[in-house]
Amino acid sequence: MKKFLAIILCLAMMACMLTACAGKESSNVIRIGIYEPQTGDNGAGGKQEILGMQYANYVQPTVEINGKTYNVELAIVDNRTTAENGPSAAAELMNKDVSVVLGSYGSGVSMAGGTVFAEAGVPAIGVTCTNPQVTADCDVYFRICFLDPFQGTVLANYAYKELGVTTAYTLAMLGSDYDQGLVYYFKEAFEALGGTVISEDFPEGSANFVSYINNAKSEGAGVIFAPVSTNYAQLIIEASAAQGFDGALLGSDTWDNNMVVESAKGKDVKVDITTFYQEGGNPEFDAGIKAWINANADAKTNNGGNDMVSAVTAMGYDAYFTALEAIKASGTGKAADVLKALPGVSYEGVSGLIEFDSIGDAKRDVAYIKNANTASGEWEFVKIQGIN
Repeated sequence: MKKFLAIILCLAMMACMLTACAGKESSNVIRIGIYEPQTGDNGAGGKQEILGMQYANYVQPTVEINGKTYNVELAIVDNRTTAENGPSAAAELMNKDVSVVLGSYGSGVSMAGGTVFAEAGVPAIGVTCTNPQVTADCDVYFRICFLDPFQGTVLANYAYKELGVTTAYTLAMLGSDYDQGLVYYFKEAFEALGGTVISEDFPEGSANFVSYINNAKSEGAGVIFAPVSTNYAQLIIEASAAQGFDGALLGSDTWDNNMVVESAKGKDVKVDITTFYQEGGNPEFDAGIKAWINANADAKTNNGGNDMVSAVTAMGYDAYFTALEAIKASGTGKAADVLKALPGVSYEGVSGLIEFDSIGDAKRDVAYIKNANTASGEWEFVKIQGIN
């Protein structure tokens, strides 16, 4: 009996030692939450945004806080694109003891998660969620991208002043905060310039856009502005080519995707978009991430099957390093302290200088304009455009 008790005591001591070791190991880890869509309408864009964060973690897998080195782990959850799924995905992240959250691709789901992050006191850094309400309605949300009022105005100026268009047609999905917000700002700016805007909406799940394209043609529209998700953009391109629309298709940052430009290849269409970064803007970054993607079959699949650098991938990369700057400045790595440190962060990223205003929005005043080369199936830089 004594021998049996001794064995039990020895095992208990070993368990305590292992628990202590596990606790010690976890104390040397900082977790960054990744709140992104991997399924649903925005799944393709979310995967590309995550790639930038994963590559950044590969480049810099540790962070130093007050002389102590911590391993940085990424805790990734799928918010499945929609606002309805956002709170449960955000709550899942809050159970993973994260110091800061990155994401999301998609403004509606970002706003839905923001309520959960605020209740937990955990800061979030939006990467490409451009609706003003993401930060305006949430004290813990910051972002590194430009906003919809700016992007909509840039596109309106480009259509009216650069393309010489006086009648524009807009097409957006019903219920999408992102789509509807951008259409509102585009229309406001375009009409202020003296142009005319005809607007239509389509229901979620639509697969046939022929009637909408024909409506735009009958109205004499010189451009179709459709700030929609990647899969709808491809369908709109196909319908425009099939119906012989001879104006320009204007897309927002969601169109900056290799699958979108590939869908324009070989077709008689003109596609112009606004975005955050153009491949070639930072050759060292481009070369590094291309090599990483080509060495990783899963990464290549998540990038649409090739190594083209998407702007959202570059932004995901910058968001990770912005988070590291805040974690270092926090002095502890704790979420509450990271939240206090974020307003003072200044980071020179591959997409430009990242600093925050009093609301938590990035101080951005230019966008990249690029168009689809329908012969090569690649994006080509047109110009950097502001709103003046």
